[in-house]
Amino acid sequence: MKNEDQQYTRKELAESVRKACIGAAREGFKDASMSGLCTEGAIEAAVSSMQKLDLEMIIQETR
Repeated sequence: MKNEDQQYTRKELAESVRKACIGAAREGFKDASMSGLCTEGAIEAAVSSMQKLDLEMIIQETR
């Protein structure tokens, strides 16, 4: 049963990271677009937002 619990926790963590990445990308893209960046620049800003995510915070929130 312990292995199943670990798998569930890993899945929860993965889902939390995915959700945080999507949220960061959307916000980064929106902010960059509103600032007048072209689409390519806005995409780069979205990726940058994901790179800046505080993974330790996401881990703590998932526990």
